[in-house]
Amino acid sequence: MPKNSVPNLKKSLRLYVIPDRGAGAPLSLEEQARLAIEGGATAIQLRDKEADGGELLRTARALSALCRERRVLFIVNDRLDVALLSGADGVHLGQSDLPVTDARRLAPRPFLVGASAHTPSEALEAERDGADYIGVGAVFGTGSKSDAAVIGLERLRETAAASRLPSVAIGGVTTENLPRVILCGVDGVSVIAAAVRGDVKGNTRELAKMLL
Repeated sequence: MPKNSVPNLKKSLRLYVIPDRGAGAPLSLEEQARLAIEGGATAIQLRDKEADGGELLRTARALSALCRERRVLFIVNDRLDVALLSGADGVHLGQSDLPVTDARRLAPRPFLVGASAHTPSEALEAERDGADYIGVGAVFGTGSKSDAAVIGLERLRETAAASRLPSVAIGGVTTENLPRVILCGVDGVSVIAAAVRGDVKGNTRELAKMLL
């Protein structure tokens, strides 16, 4: 995707895949991303808590180039500096990260700022502060974030409906529960293990078919 060109953000957020060192081993994050895109991923997020700043930036630049070539949205988790230096389309910020208002001040549109929201009030705050989309969850328990508070499907529905922003369900989404998740009114789903554990391309293709 050309840098910062998002003609249809909701469509670009439909299948949001996060490569993972553990769940996707032994494949590299870049290889996981490539296979996920081949399977139908519409967005890739770089989230790597183990990498130092230099390694994270190198990976971000590689993923940015890959996603630009394949016309897929590329988002960096937490690190606005790495997102900007790598030419990413945007950054995703959690509740304990840099405030959305400050990120927006440093990176005006069309650069994207996504924000995590666990409640309707947080969704409204993200919209007021200038976020472009919200990630809502954790919907179910997840191995990638053991301390994440599980909000369930009803809270997912309420939070997604609270603002006008596009919404992505995050946390524990699988092929088994995906139909119930989509019925909550979200525009897309964010997946880690469901996409990258085992047959990345095949897993992602199955998820993509379910989201048609």
